Order: sequence, then C-alpha cells, then structure tokens
Amino acid sequence: MRMLIWLILIYVGFKIVKGFIANRKTEEPVAKPGEEAVRDPVCGVYVAKDDAIVGTVEGERIYFCSMECLEKYRDQLEHK
Repeated sequence: MRMLIWLILIYVGFKIVKGFIANRKTEEPVAKPGEEAVRDPVCGVYVAKDDAIVGTVEGERIYFCSMECLEKYRDQLEHK
C-alpha cells in the first residue's frame, strides 16, 4: 500500500514539474526581417511590434504577446 502511494506521489510530482517546464516560453524573436520585435515583460517572449497587444501605463506603451500576459501585468501592478 505504501508503495502505491509513493508511486502516485512521484507521478503527480513528475506531471507538475513537466507542466512548469512546458509552460516556460523561451522563444526566439518571431519578427520578420525589417520588423521591430519587442519583448513581453511578463513571459519574456519576443513578438513583432505590429502583432503585439499594446497596454499603456502612465503614458508609456508596453507590448505583450497575449491578453493573458497583459492581464497578469495589470494584476501585478494592482498588488504593488
């Protein structure tokens, strides 16, 4: 019985670690030659400036790869 519990715990731990590794976004810039690429401040992904989601904080334009990252950034600002 203990062995079964340990196997289940190891399996769950493996899945959690694998999920964290899979969610890390370490992509290279996706901009085409001649396009300007900007780095998302939340996840670190590079995105073409023309394709980026734009947020504004105190008059400064900040570029994001997705609405999810923009919302995470806003949540971080609210919790400061």
